[in-house]
Amino acid sequence: MTYQRTMGNGIRVVMEEMPAYRSVSIGIWVKVGSMYEDKRNNGMAHVIEHMMFKGTSRRTAADIANEMTAIGGNMDAFTCKDCTCYYAKTLDIYGKRAVDILGDMLCNSLFDAGELRKELGVILEEIDMYEDSPEDLVHEYLQKEVWKDHPLGYLISGEKDQVAVFNRERVMEFFRRYYCAENIVISVAGHFDREMMYGWLCDSFEGISRGKKADPGKAPVYRPVVWSQEKDIEQNHLCLAFDCCTLLSEERYVMTVANNLLGGNMNSRLFMKIRDELGLTYSIYSYGSSYEQAGLFQIYAAMQPSQTEQVLEAIFNENKRIIHEGVSEEELTIALQQIQAELILGYESSYNRMNSLGKSLLIRDCVVSLEEDLEKIGHVSCEDVRNFLKVIYREKDAALPW
Repeated sequence: MTYQRTMGNGIRVVMEEMPAYRSVSIGIWVKVGSMYEDKRNNGMAHVIEHMMFKGTSRRTAADIANEMTAIGGNMDAFTCKDCTCYYAKTLDIYGKRAVDILGDMLCNSLFDAGELRKELGVILEEIDMYEDSPEDLVHEYLQKEVWKDHPLGYLISGEKDQVAVFNRERVMEFFRRYYCAENIVISVAGHFDREMMYGWLCDSFEGISRGKKADPGKAPVYRPVVWSQEKDIEQNHLCLAFDCCTLLSEERYVMTVANNLLGGNMNSRLFMKIRDELGLTYSIYSYGSSYEQAGLFQIYAAMQPSQTEQVLEAIFNENKRIIHEGVSEEELTIALQQIQAELILGYESSYNRMNSLGKSLLIRDCVVSLEEDLEKIGHVSCEDVRNFLKVIYREKDAALPW
């Protein structure tokens, strides 16, 4: 059973008790990421995520790490284009202490100028490391060019020359603007007493000011582009991007099934044809990147440079084959069974449930139940898949980086 409450300051709380578990996962979701930045402060949300672990008025950075380790828990954070999440997973008996640590970080972080300078050095090294990973780089830079000059296309880490000159004043300005109650959702899943948990959350987070909800602004316009970067490496890394549905669209269920059939797993069309049968790639897969205002359907492959044209032609041929011939009922049944199994198995993790509940309430303003997801996935037909690929697959609109 899922429960929702709203604190006096406006923070929304969603909780799901899992009585058979001994763990509890707690996530603090903030509606801020690179899509809420501008060119001057791109990378700021990521910097703030790092700084949350660098000490509060009650705890040093070492205290935060040691206290969480002492209760056998895992505490971490991540920044996306559309949100930032701080989370802890621990045993149920330590739930209160985990809430206290997270609350201290969100409410009392010092953002010490000296620590900021040191952490910016770490982040710049992280950006350099990312530049050395072409299999990651190709996805982010393609999105950057497809949604050029729109914040949704910004790199989450930001550009080095901008990040290097961030100072405490600018960090605090950004923090005060976005880290407010109207932008926060807290999700909890696992073994806990909901009234006690809600009380602990109020004690730790009700002091956060209400503030103003983040405005995503105008939606980006998809633009077909070709982006390439030469590197002294052995493989070509290819990524195609097609204009696709948003995270709020009901079409996301069709995209999930189409992705599974086309390139979402080891028995998908692209993997079986291009990797197994033709032996042209080491890695090939497809996936959806959906956000509140826009989305992409992407196909990635890594291959020898001499085989790039063959791989590209084979990818287009598999897309065309599904569009012209469709998929069989047997293929569809296997795909639906696999997706539904993944959903159910994912449900059996307190962390996964916390993740799903928090992201859904933060971005969609509602919680979608497992039963609803299973039902809507189950209603996707062969013709739905065919029509989906027919709409997104327009050769003139494909972004082809090479």
